[in-house]
Amino acid sequence: MVGGGGMGSQIAQQAALHGVEVQLQDVSADQLRKAVEQNRRLLQRRVEKARLSQAEADAAVALVRTTTDLEEAAGGAEIVIEAIVEKLEPKRDLFAQLDRICPPRTILASNSSTMPISQLASATARADRCCNLHFFFPVLLMELCEVVRGPQTSEETVQFAMEFVRQMGRVPVLLKKEIDGFIVNRILHHASQEAYRLLDAGVASFEDIDTAVEKGLNWPLGPFRLGDLSGLDVTYNARRHIYETTGDPKYKPSQQLRRKVEEGKLGRKTGEGWYRY
Repeated sequence: MVGGGGMGSQIAQQAALHGVEVQLQDVSADQLRKAVEQNRRLLQRRVEKARLSQAEADAAVALVRTTTDLEEAAGGAEIVIEAIVEKLEPKRDLFAQLDRICPPRTILASNSSTMPISQLASATARADRCCNLHFFFPVLLMELCEVVRGPQTSEETVQFAMEFVRQMGRVPVLLKKEIDGFIVNRILHHASQEAYRLLDAGVASFEDIDTAVEKGLNWPLGPFRLGDLSGLDVTYNARRHIYETTGDPKYKPSQQLRRKVEEGKLGRKTGEGWYRY
């Protein structure tokens, strides 16, 4: 698992809960320490609610080993999943490194929510062993994983990926071909983009839009609360990528969202986004 942020650390811990040995790699030792501490707290809550024994929690934490050394982490892996910054060039650079480091059998997967695997696989000599594995945050609660097949992804890779997701205790759905936004985010994007348009037009406050969606559509979280949970930088970068890729003005990110990101108000992880925490 490459990337020790909230998403990467929880993917690692979810796999470990089901007996998978994981190497969690990040360039920051401090981030890795925070990741382990956060996962331990999350599992401890399950112990307190009698959903997990203390021995099971301790064993799952122990199965996630951390390192800042990419070669140490990936050199013998069966599958590598990346969850680094949602920008194309850093991901391509990482895939090129992994292609050199990993054995020929290793599958390279991206957790990207917007970038089809062909954009990353072309940086390697193993496009047949590359795919998207798009988990949803928080991974320890959300069951779904979108498995996306690229133009050159082999059937063997698809079947391995689908079974691996099931082994992790998650539910896979297969996209037979690449499409921007995949399934969930493609549908969610249109709904939340309309919410941002209502906000930018001064039709209603973000609080009232959230309330309307939660009470009227029965969403557990409105689009602004959901954005704070996911990270407004993640939301903004994903929307900007789709806009720059398509050139379609209807995908242009909200100006108010852009300002939040520029101010460093990224949601729960910074203590303030649309709401204060």
